[in-house]
Amino acid sequence: MGYLNNNTGYINDLLATRAVIKKNNFAILPPDGLVKNVLPGFENCDLTILSSPQIGATFVDYLVTLYDGGNNRSGFGGEEIETFFYVISGQVSVEADGQRHTLKAGGYIYCPPGALLLMENANQGENSQAFLYKRKYQPVNGYQPRLIVNHRDNLEKIHYEGMENVIVEDLLPKDLGFDMNFHVLTFEPGACHGYIETHVQEHGAYILSGEGVYNLDNNWIPVKKGDYLFMAAYVPQACYATGRGEPLSYIYSKDCNRDISL
Repeated sequence: MGYLNNNTGYINDLLATRAVIKKNNFAILPPDGLVKNVLPGFENCDLTILSSPQIGATFVDYLVTLYDGGNNRSGFGGEEIETFFYVISGQVSVEADGQRHTLKAGGYIYCPPGALLLMENANQGENSQAFLYKRKYQPVNGYQPRLIVNHRDNLEKIHYEGMENVIVEDLLPKDLGFDMNFHVLTFEPGACHGYIETHVQEHGAYILSGEGVYNLDNNWIPVKKGDYLFMAAYVPQACYATGRGEPLSYIYSKDCNRDISL
């Protein structure tokens, strides 16, 4: 059971939302309409389930707030499940396969199937917030994924498709052992995609900074920091960055490196 993600009681206005939900197509979830969920293993944490199979995704995305002492010490993931954890703000201690690391904002960990992810807030009495992902791994003979721990500061900043004012960062290796990747795409104000994309890959995206307008199935929709977007396979998609100085930047997942099963 979920409940409203605020404690302000009745609002002093008409009920309204920027949320748009088109199952098996696309969705936009603004932060003011998110609800909290109680999930096994998480203590002193707020979790919102963003994308899931119920909306048409093959993965599950979560927004996690870890309060003072917030943790999951029993482990997140499973035998066939790969997981990814990205720190949006604060500092979180994580452990997998006997390795322990402290991740600051911009730090992340990928756990291959079978490697349980443990986490605990390490932000000295302050909250931390993270983006969490899980998906059933699709194996391929001769290749295996591996544990990845890194920080965005260490990544190459690549001009996206040759555009000087759009930067992409690849968070995971381009290796056939991985059936998905995570990227951060950053647009300077006024920048945009070079064309409206239509492809078989699906995305879950969390906007880290800035604002803009996003084309989803030929609907131009305003978006900003804190919004979450789901894009199903083949939905037309592109964006323009707007705003007055802060780049539009978002982290997103993409399935890759696998043929289509029949």
